[in-house]
Amino acid sequence: MQVRIKLHKQKTLRQIMKEKGTKAFKYTPSFGRSTSNEPLTNYLDAQYFGEIAIGTPEQKFTVIFDTGSSNLWIPSATCPSNNYACLLHNKYDSTASSTYVADGDNFAIQYGTGSMVGFESVDTVKIAGIPSTNQVFAEATEEPGITFVAAKFDGILGMGYPTISVNGIKPVFNQMYEQGAVDKNQFAFYLNRDPTGEEGGEICLGGVNEARYTGEFNYHSVTRKGYWQLKMDSVAVADADATAACVGGCQIIVDSGTSLITGPTVDTDAINHAIGAIRFVQGEYLVICRNIPNMPDITFVLDGIEYVLTPDDYVLKITQDGVTQCLSAFMGMDIPEPTGPLWILGDAFMGKYYTSFDFDTDQVGFAKLA
Repeated sequence: MQVRIKLHKQKTLRQIMKEKGTKAFKYTPSFGRSTSNEPLTNYLDAQYFGEIAIGTPEQKFTVIFDTGSSNLWIPSATCPSNNYACLLHNKYDSTASSTYVADGDNFAIQYGTGSMVGFESVDTVKIAGIPSTNQVFAEATEEPGITFVAAKFDGILGMGYPTISVNGIKPVFNQMYEQGAVDKNQFAFYLNRDPTGEEGGEICLGGVNEARYTGEFNYHSVTRKGYWQLKMDSVAVADADATAACVGGCQIIVDSGTSLITGPTVDTDAINHAIGAIRFVQGEYLVICRNIPNMPDITFVLDGIEYVLTPDDYVLKITQDGVTQCLSAFMGMDIPEPTGPLWILGDAFMGKYYTSFDFDTDQVGFAKLA
């Protein structure tokens, strides 16, 4: 069986409001530990959400399908009344579900402003009607700071490898496959980058949707099973011979949980300078919107295959109060060793291609959009 889930998109491409000090990394060397770091800013940037159901009868939630993490967490009905992030979102009520099984193990994810704290529960989780029975997930009772208050989503459903799952919990998709709910141990993303388009995008579970792409996939092998991590040969700005990054090769992560393309600050600063972007706040770069047609293409090379982003691909347009600002999708993020340095290819890259994630072959594939 193959199932397709419609994704919904925010009206604005990025949340402008950010809380200072929340740039914690989820890309840490602590694979499989009981606590891992997650980036609040990346989740606020993410713009594509889909619906899941938990329990019997079903309780509906909006989640980010995040290839950069591996756990499912949802706000809990037991969270305190002074937690505004909980109050403003849908909450899971275990007492209302006949398929709920108590677990109770503690669950925590460290953020820059504190911990997301909760406990584990077991219930049936459905995506587009397809069940993962006896699924362990986290009920969040504390969400740090004000950052989740403005979030358009209730929770996060991780689609990375089980090795980076907090507490060693089996991820939802992997459990679905093992229970025979989907045919293939593979899923694929289509992200609609057209800000005027009604359709936000689609995730296909159990294979790929052939109507979404044309030609053949170019597949690249995962170099480390945790995130969807690949080797990249280089990044280069057209008409700027001196501006090349990832010289000699580097590691990248394909991450649906961020709208950005991040890399070592020295490299992203050079790219932003080459495209004529202007340094703004918190490491962001502004672009003069009228200059977009004259800006250069940027080429990413993986296994000798070139993936070209045009300015329309790598410039994010944000309209607020009738005023449109243009931001470069390139942002510095210095991830320390041994995990880093790493590049992160988020929605600005994934939106250009139909992207397949295959657990059986341990490969990520990119194909041209239909």
